Amino acid sequence: MRYCINCCIHLLPNDLHRQCFRCREPNHNNQKCPVCKGENKIPLYTDSKQMKLLAVLEVRTDHSESWNGFFCLRKGKLCSLIFGLIIMTLVMASYILTGAKHGLLLIPSPFHYGAFTSNPSLMDNESLSDMKDHYQPSKMNISYVKDYPSIKLIIDTITSKIEFITRQRPDLEELRKQEPHMFSVIPNKFLPNSKNPCWYEEYRGNTTTDPYATNSYALYSKRFRTIFDYLRKVFWNHLYHYKDKHYRLRCLPHFYIIGQPKCGTTDLYDRLRLHPDVRFSAIKEPHWWTRKRFGIIRLRDGFHDRYPVEDYLDLFDLAAHQIQGVLQSEAAKERGKMNNIIIGEASASTMWDNNAWIFFYDNSTEGEPPFLIQDFIHAFQPNAKLIVMLRDPVERLYSDYLYFASANKSAEDFHEKVAESLQLFENCMLDYSLRACVYNNTLNNAMPVRLQVGLYVVYLLDWLTVFDKDQILVLRLEDHASNVKYTMHMVFRFLDLGPLSEKQEALITKSPASNTRRPEDRSLGPMLPTTKAILRDFYRPFNTKLAQVLFDDAFLWKRT
Repeated sequence: MRYCINCCIHLLPNDLHRQCFRCREPNHNNQKCPVCKGENKIPLYTDSKQMKLLAVLEVRTDHSESWNGFFCLRKGKLCSLIFGLIIMTLVMASYILTGAKHGLLLIPSPFHYGAFTSNPSLMDNESLSDMKDHYQPSKMNISYVKDYPSIKLIIDTITSKIEFITRQRPDLEELRKQEPHMFSVIPNKFLPNSKNPCWYEEYRGNTTTDPYATNSYALYSKRFRTIFDYLRKVFWNHLYHYKDKHYRLRCLPHFYIIGQPKCGTTDLYDRLRLHPDVRFSAIKEPHWWTRKRFGIIRLRDGFHDRYPVEDYLDLFDLAAHQIQGVLQSEAAKERGKMNNIIIGEASASTMWDNNAWIFFYDNSTEGEPPFLIQDFIHAFQPNAKLIVMLRDPVERLYSDYLYFASANKSAEDFHEKVAESLQLFENCMLDYSLRACVYNNTLNNAMPVRLQVGLYVVYLLDWLTVFDKDQILVLRLEDHASNVKYTMHMVFRFLDLGPLSEKQEALITKSPASNTRRPEDRSLGPMLPTTKAILRDFYRPFNTKLAQVLFDDAFLWKRT
């Protein structure tokens, strides 16, 4: 008996089974047959015995299985190839981005620098958060890897634009118009029997009134509240009572340590306050003249309410209480004893930080500030004494970077930030004067490192337009570090302080240095030699001018 293996129909002898395409002639093509559909089945012939359908076997050829495996293999290889290309692309992209960021590419990256806007009207009307938008990446780049000649061209451009032009000093009436409240609080004259500038101010409160309730320093900082809690307790005991009226002694500093940051001002402050005739503000750096009176707590946070001058004067109340004790003593009343206690203030921003002017004072046509901090200090205290501590500006900048940078600190990162800052400074110098760039808030906030703080002579010359040279003592940190006793004696003579016992002098001069570099920053090592060479070239013309102004070649910093 014969069966069709394709459709399982019982076939009669000699039946060709025409309806099944598989039973046709020997040349039948299984792959082309619409019924067979590529299935390589073959007819199975049996004998005439009855056969159950379940016993019918289906046989597949090895030829088809080999081709199917081949196609599966080809698809697998193709998928692997595509996947490998994707991984390779991601790795290359990561290399390019990381290399560009750290300056490791052999080809300079085009994403380092921003173009400085030359439109002053834009800068006047923008918020702090919008200002950096003008410093968009430009196509120019300087890689720190052996690219000194390219950076040198930028420095040469900056040097060619340097002009030290004397600024026009504003008159007193212009200053009064800008700060009328300040002029209404601080008098023209001070007590004649006090070396420190002090005066009596009528107090109209009563015993239940909190004189420090609205003090902004106490409101915005928890660490000052303890000081003000103490002042509240003793406040009433230190009032001067005369003809049913109450007066409080108000004082300004006799001297200011005005700068610069990371130049040893903290160490100088810590030693000076050990002198028995020296007192300081309740906090080392009030930053009132430069920031707080404009409502700046942190520049990146925008503006808050302005701190009135009364809040600043409150910081000297502890010292004022001691001065009043001297003035009210029996010896002072009988023999006219002079108060020799002096007050100091040590905000290291006073010399250089005029970033807020653009938001509060009318802009000048040249983009330069019409009023500077020293104009107002001189208006109230023409006899004030000023102390400046400087160091090699190259080393100062690296120390500044290590202190203020929050993450990813390295010599390579510092180099990249220096290069970017130089490009931004050059862009400014192409359109503006040196003074306009140094005091430009937009530029200063855009530069990754504070290059401008090391331009000492620019600031010093502006202070010398209002103060006499003998009112400013300029020291070098390098000299202070090598001979503390010598520099402290210079300061004592400058401030006309009384003599000290050997024990007092030893306490001041032999105490360990303050605010030294942190161990984790020391472990980063020095800056790259290329970076140092670049910064030396940049600061050289400014150091040369500074040495000429001070008649001292030590300020060239050739040996450091």
